[in-house]
Formats: sequence, structure tokens, C-alpha cells
Amino acid sequence: MTARKVGLIGWGAIGRVVGTALVRQQVPGAELLCLVDNRPLGEAAPAPQVSFEEALERCDLIVEAAGQGVVRAWGERVLASGADLLIASTGALTDEELSQRLRTTGPGRVYFTGGAVGGLDLLQAVRSLGPLDHVLLTTTKLPATLEQPWMGDALLTRMRTATGPVEVLSGTAREVPARFPRSTNVAASVALAVGDLDAVRVRVVADPAAHHTRHVIEASGAHGSYRFEVSHLPDPGNPATSQVVPHAVLRSLSVLAGRTGQIL
Repeated sequence: MTARKVGLIGWGAIGRVVGTALVRQQVPGAELLCLVDNRPLGEAAPAPQVSFEEALERCDLIVEAAGQGVVRAWGERVLASGADLLIASTGALTDEELSQRLRTTGPGRVYFTGGAVGGLDLLQAVRSLGPLDHVLLTTTKLPATLEQPWMGDALLTRMRTATGPVEVLSGTAREVPARFPRSTNVAASVALAVGDLDAVRVRVVADPAAHHTRHVIEASGAHGSYRFEVSHLPDPGNPATSQVVPHAVLRSLSVLAGRTGQIL
């Protein structure tokens, strides 16, 4: 089998782990050909740093590890070029018009990774039994990782002076990821698994004691009830991202590269 020719967009907390693993040949069947980043990486880059256009010419698989804006700006161009696209920033897919365009643009194919949460395969499976009546995702993180430009002084003060958990925002999976573009991609991943952005309620909680990022999914319907809870250490360089996220991307890459013995 011919190795997948991978172009990586983003050399941050996720991209560095993914790119380093690819260079070390830790993903059989996948080869890192180039990097795209808006900062000059110099000797820090383990592969040639090229323009987005050149990456499309060289690669048959583009990995997005740079944020929702990249998916919006470049996603369709990747697919139209014939390359496949693996999305880490699933929050971009809560824009239903964009999501539909990505699903219908080709000949490239679009994929997304579950990132920091589990149980998505089971939620996808139970959809065939009927709709879920209740789906709630509660995400708890350190207050500083949740601060956003749109927040008012009162809310920021509550978060910064909190001695216990503070609910920062509650809404649907359509609404919340857009307000926290780097912190709540999990909400979009759950909604994509459930198949309905408005059916998934999301609570974002700031907790000064949250040394681990915690995601709790509770779902129920006529066919059963389900609860998944995960707790991750945040990435030390970017606490808004859990350490496990780049490894979820690498697992998805392994599947796309054709490694056998995977649970799909």
C-alpha cells in the first residue's frame, strides 16, 4: 500500500505532537511531507514549511491542527483539490452550511476526530434505534482557559475570584462552540455523533480546582441510557487543549493510513 502523503496545518500543541510522531515513523503508512503555519518555524520544523497551495500540490491528506478558522477558510479547497481532510477543530462543523458544503465537496473526503472524549461510536450506533430524548455535555475547565473577549466584567470577576465551580455558559451544541472556539470542540463532536446540534445541551463550568479537564456526557432515550466521563490533564503549553487530543488525531491517521487491527 502506498503511504499517505500528509500535510500538517498548524505547529502548536496538537501539531507538534502529531508532526513529531509522523517524522519518527510512528504511524505506519503515513509520511509527513510538509508543514503550513503562519509563523516562520525555521529549524524547529521537522519537515519543509510551505504555503497552503504548495501543500495541496504535494499531499493527499491534510491534517488541520490550527483552529476553526482554518476549516472555514481552506476546508473546501482541500477537498476540491482531491486531498482528504482530517479535522481536529470539530467546532467549525456546528456551522451547518459549512458542514454541508464540506460533506458534498469532492473528490476529497472529510473526516473528524473525537478528540478528548469517548463513547461517540456508541452514540452513533444507538441513533439507528431512535432519537435520544436527553443529551447533556458538561465540560469543566480551569477559569483562565475559558476567558473570552465577549465576556463582561461581572462574569470575568466571578470566574477569577471563584472558590468553587461557576457555570459560565449553557446552550446547545450549535451555540456553545462558536463562543469558545478553542475550548469546546468536544461539544461539536458529541453533536455530530448524535446527529442533531440542537438536541445536545452543553454546560461550560469554570472551576479553580479543575487540574484535570473533565467532560461528562449523559444521554437517554426509549432504548437505553448512557453516561461517559473522561478526565484529562491539560497540555502544559496550551491548557485549553487536553494532552490526549493529538494522540486522538494520530489514531485517526492510523485508520486512514490503513493500519490493521484498529477498532473503528
